[in-house]
Amino acid sequence: MVYRIHFTVQDLARTRVAEAPMPLSELDLAVRAFQDRGRPVRLDPWRRQVLLRSSAPTRMAMSLIPPIGWSPGFLCPVRAGSPEELLEQVRATPPAVIRADLAAVAEQQTLPNWARQLPDDASLRNELYDGLGRLYADLMDPFWERLSRRFTVDRTVRTRQLLTGGVECLLAQANPQWMRWKPPVLEIRMPNGVDHDLRLEGQGIVLVPSVFGVRSIVDNSPREQPTVTYPVQQEQPLDRLTAFAPESTAPTSARALGALLGRTRAVVLRVIAEHPGCSTKDLASLTGLAPASASEHATVLREAGLVITRRYRNTALHSLTGLGISLLNSAGG
Repeated sequence: MVYRIHFTVQDLARTRVAEAPMPLSELDLAVRAFQDRGRPVRLDPWRRQVLLRSSAPTRMAMSLIPPIGWSPGFLCPVRAGSPEELLEQVRATPPAVIRADLAAVAEQQTLPNWARQLPDDASLRNELYDGLGRLYADLMDPFWERLSRRFTVDRTVRTRQLLTGGVECLLAQANPQWMRWKPPVLEIRMPNGVDHDLRLEGQGIVLVPSVFGVRSIVDNSPREQPTVTYPVQQEQPLDRLTAFAPESTAPTSARALGALLGRTRAVVLRVIAEHPGCSTKDLASLTGLAPASASEHATVLREAGLVITRRYRNTALHSLTGLGISLLNSAGG
């Protein structure tokens, strides 16, 4: 089945890529991924690192975020901000909104019996919100810096698509596996039998890169601009295998460190830190190196695990890994 989003000229003008990750939206996807036990090669390192302190509140929160199905919109809004701010906003949700969101979910699937009391029971809501906060602390907080880096790298690719090919190029290339741009309609394959037409009426959409997402997801909450969440780009097989592998803060080898001791590579590393997502041409211009030399230094840094490179068409875009950031921090930036 297909979810069809209809665009006008005004919608295209207002379509953008999210400027920052959406912590609670990503938490929704993380809770699902933790429960369904799928993608073992990619996610089992993360699952093994997670210390999930199961309690009645966390079990309550997880029961409203099933591995497959719907979750109430008020619980994990697709909204940017700090986790603390967003969790406080969730706590301030009016009972009428909670009631409406639960009713919408109940039309699609069976809710836990206790959920019926939620709009009218403040103590029950507080227990649920405590569980949601604990889930974020256990599943997301230790990995947030890493997740944010991957979001930024993907957003850099999308921004370049937008600049070089316009919004239509962005819509066509964001997630070809699940999304197809047939002007003026964006078609999104839906695995749960949903067949729907959404007419934006001038709102546009926000595209949201997600680390835990495996397909495109539409959120058409009346309280927010419509969003389409899609998996971050992982074109290199190693990225898929090491996305949540434990990160080392020590040099990977004496040979790798030796390659970094020269002045020129140190400059290249700092320039990439200051200009994440820069192209090889940008890197050459900023360092005063020939493009071939800049490319060679970036390759050495990548092989040492200090730089991650994404490709957009024929352009290589460079950003630091966590190890690269740690090395610069230990050296005083």
